[in-house]
Amino acid sequence: MAQKPTASASVEVEEAVVATSASQPVEKTPEDREEEASKLVNRFAVWSGVAGLIPVPVVDTVAVGGLQLQMVRRISQIFDVPFSENSGKALIASLVGAMVPATSSIGAASMLKMVPVVGTLTSAFVMPVLSAGATYSIGKAFIQHFASGGTLLDFNPPDYREFVKAQKEMWESRSARSGGPSSKTTDPATTNS
Repeated sequence: MAQKPTASASVEVEEAVVATSASQPVEKTPEDREEEASKLVNRFAVWSGVAGLIPVPVVDTVAVGGLQLQMVRRISQIFDVPFSENSGKALIASLVGAMVPATSSIGAASMLKMVPVVGTLTSAFVMPVLSAGATYSIGKAFIQHFASGGTLLDFNPPDYREFVKAQKEMWESRSARSGGPSSKTTDPATTNS
């Protein structure tokens, strides 16, 4: 009598269990999604800062906008929200419009690169910080929106003005603590003690 070896039977069962468990996605908790999305936003903020170093005016702004669009697409994937590139572009544009002072300074910093030497050096310090800060604020606004059950279709940028302002302040204090180029220093000659 020939018996089938038990080792191959157990291997087949193990392979079936592995295949079944691999095909079933693990459900993420809301906290896991927010943590993953926050790490993603931090990474894209850094990349936007690097894109702000591109020495060609307008190209740097287009690169930052592309990174922000990609970031929103990835955040929507994390929160299982359907993403439409056209909707994403429109929302980022309208959210950036709600942040007019920040966006006008990004454009001005980009155009400053046209001024030889002085403009290039000045924008090399300003543009990365503005780009990273704007990307961080936009990412955090979309995380909050998607975490509360929102979609791209019901996103209303004016509702997030105060939130974006708070995120901007958080970014500035974070930059100040790290000693980044946006950190504010006090002049001992102007400080009265």
